[in-house]
Amino acid sequence: MRRAGGAFFGGELAFVLAVAIGAIAQQTTAVPQQLGRSDSSFSEPSLAPGVDYTVPTEAEIKATLDRILNHFVRSTPYRIIDSSTGKPITDFSHSVKTAEIDLSSGEFNDWTYSTGVALAGMLHVADVTGDRRYQDYALKNFDFIFDHLNYFRRQAQQFGLQPHGYRRLLAMHELDDCGAIGFALVKAYAKKQDPRYRETMDVAADFVSHKMMRMPDGTLARPRPQPVSIWTDDMYMSIPLLAQMGRLTGDAKYFDDAARQAIQMSARVLNPANGLFDHAWFQGVDHDPRFYWGRADGWALMSLAELLSVMPDSHPERPRVLELFQMGIRGVAELQGSTGLWHQLLDRTDSYLETSASAMFTFAVARGVNRGWISPIYAPVAQAGWQAVARRVRESGEIDGICVGTTAAYDAVYYYNRPTSTRAMQGYGPTLLAGAEMIQMLRSFDVERKLNTFHYRSRKK
Repeated sequence: MRRAGGAFFGGELAFVLAVAIGAIAQQTTAVPQQLGRSDSSFSEPSLAPGVDYTVPTEAEIKATLDRILNHFVRSTPYRIIDSSTGKPITDFSHSVKTAEIDLSSGEFNDWTYSTGVALAGMLHVADVTGDRRYQDYALKNFDFIFDHLNYFRRQAQQFGLQPHGYRRLLAMHELDDCGAIGFALVKAYAKKQDPRYRETMDVAADFVSHKMMRMPDGTLARPRPQPVSIWTDDMYMSIPLLAQMGRLTGDAKYFDDAARQAIQMSARVLNPANGLFDHAWFQGVDHDPRFYWGRADGWALMSLAELLSVMPDSHPERPRVLELFQMGIRGVAELQGSTGLWHQLLDRTDSYLETSASAMFTFAVARGVNRGWISPIYAPVAQAGWQAVARRVRESGEIDGICVGTTAAYDAVYYYNRPTSTRAMQGYGPTLLAGAEMIQMLRSFDVERKLNTFHYRSRKK
């Protein structure tokens, strides 16, 4: 409060008093938080607010995933519009400079990395549950893109690249433009051998393999924010696509490059002392501050999981990739929060609990348990993670608590204060992937309830 001639400004004093009185009133009339849930057999249940310490059923998980699917189906317009009028374009015989994808409800049918993760998640749910609606959605999205790609290609030739005409696909210039959605496209190609899919998969793989900036040792890098920068995000923007191309073609060069990226990026961004991935590394900057941003760590672990899922057992680098995965899983498991979520900055408990990273870790842990890469003792970590993430999925299928797009930054204040949004697509794909892996885990293990906790035992076949 400011003073003038020894007296408070009346307006400021009144405001401060009003805030104080309001705070007191809130404290005296506040409704107590609802107790959490715990397994009914536990004699000493974990009932802290926000905690769901129960084993989900497959039906409960599927119901949560269905809400997300329905949100996507309702929200995807499949329209090309004239941005100058907002009206749909139906005549594609001639180019219109102001034509663009209808993104009024979000990036649902755009060519973006986060859409790619969502489509990969849809395909994985379809594989696990047999529900063709998820696969149909993913294929419909890709078909919409390729049905209109030549139109936007002609638009770009006539008027130059436009902001919302599949610019990222028509003029790839970084891994965000092709890696994650290229990975999903390869998965889609396994369902539908559309030659348009294959042509674009090859373009994306060629960009990653031969056109993206690399360091002298072959490590993928970016020219921003420093002239030579490695983003942990780029592990997912490259490794899963390379791994899937190796599986598709049988060409070992893709597995070799995927392993090289996993190992050489990790050498720079993974802290072996705590098992956490720093968000970025900058060449020529000694002792730069490390920020363990949750989603960056999630990208790393998901990429390692996708590589291990298809990498031949005989590959000479598989043991090292597995070691990196195990180290990273231990690192995040030890930092899980009290409700099952993880923090925006993993090692800073005063940063907010963030959804996308929590879903990523849930997926990675569950995939590791399901494939035998880590012990089933980690299964309750995934269980608690899923239950916490599921509580953030609204009845509408929108998801709360997702951090918006985030650059590689130099200070903690930036990460602490990144906003969250239900429109941030980055959390939807990981939640779909996590739910599918949780269903797999429940099918593969029996859960013993003992001493107020859970023990996962491999189910005898």
